Amino acid sequence: MQQLIKELEAAKLSVVKLNERLAEYTTWKIGGPADLFLVPANEEQLIAAIVLLNRYRIPWCVLGRGSNTLVSDKGVRGAVIKLGDSFDELSIEGDTVTAGASYSFIKLSVMVGKEGLTGLEFAGGIPGTVGGAVYMNAGAHHSDISHILQSASVVWEDGSQSVLEKDEMQFSYRHSILHDRRGIVTRAVFQLASGDRKEIAAAMASYKDRRRRTQPLQMATAGSVFRNPPNDHAARLIEAAGLKGTREGAAEVSLIHANFIVNHGGARAEDVLTLMRRVQQVIEQKDGIKLVPEVLLMGER
Repeated sequence: MQQLIKELEAAKLSVVKLNERLAEYTTWKIGGPADLFLVPANEEQLIAAIVLLNRYRIPWCVLGRGSNTLVSDKGVRGAVIKLGDSFDELSIEGDTVTAGASYSFIKLSVMVGKEGLTGLEFAGGIPGTVGGAVYMNAGAHHSDISHILQSASVVWEDGSQSVLEKDEMQFSYRHSILHDRRGIVTRAVFQLASGDRKEIAAAMASYKDRRRRTQPLQMATAGSVFRNPPNDHAARLIEAAGLKGTREGAAEVSLIHANFIVNHGGARAEDVLTLMRRVQQVIEQKDGIKLVPEVLLMGER
C-alpha cells in the first residue's frame, strides 16, 4: 500500500487519504472509513489513479455528492474516488450545455433556467451530481436524463476513454449502460431548447414548493429509497401499509414522505438496511410487490 501511495502522490492527485470516514461525504451522514480516499483533479489524474489501482489489484468505487448512497458501517475496502475541481465546470453555448460530472444537478437546472433554456426543470429537486444523474438516468415530473442528454464522456475501468451518444447509453427507468459496464462519467453534454425565463422560473418554483411541502428536506436523507413499481408509487404503497414513522434505531420511515428514510442523528447503515428489509417484507406480503432499492449500497457487509 505504501508504494501505491507514493505512486499516487507522484501522479499529483489532489487528495490521497487513508481511513477517511465517509459519513462526512454522504447526505445520510452514515458510513465507515475508506481504506484509501482519492480526489483526482482532472481526467489525467483520474486515469492515472485507475491504472495504478488496477496494477496493484486494489478494488475501487466512485462517490459523488453522497446522495442516493448508503455506505456500510464497516466502510469500504479498497479505494473510493471522488472527482475534483475540474469536473465541477459548466459551459453554455446556445442551447448546448456541457457540465462536468461533479457539477451539482440542482445548480445546473437553476443556471440553465436563468439562461432561458428549458428541459432541465425536472432536475431542480434531484440532489447529487451530473455524473450520478447520467448513471441513474435520474428523473422526475415525467422527464429524465434520456430526454435531454446528447452525449457523455466516460473513463472505463481499464483507463480507456469513450464518448457515448445518447442512443449508446441504453437508458431505461433508473438505468444506463453504466450499470452493466463499469465506467465513470466525466462530463455530459445536454441539448436543451430556448424557453421563456418567466415560465421556466414559475415551473421550478412550483416544483420547489411541492418538494418543501411533501419531502423532509431539512433532515438527513438520501432521497427516494425505492424505485416506483410499474404503474404505482412506492410512497403510496408504504403509506397505505401504515409504515410511516416505523423506526429502527435512529432511522425512521419519514412521516412526511413514505419513500424517504431519515436519520435522526446517529443512525447506522445497518439500521437503515433493517428498515428497508422490513418495508420490503410488509409490501411483498400485503401487495405481492417486491420493492427494488433505488439507493446504491457501498462497502463491506
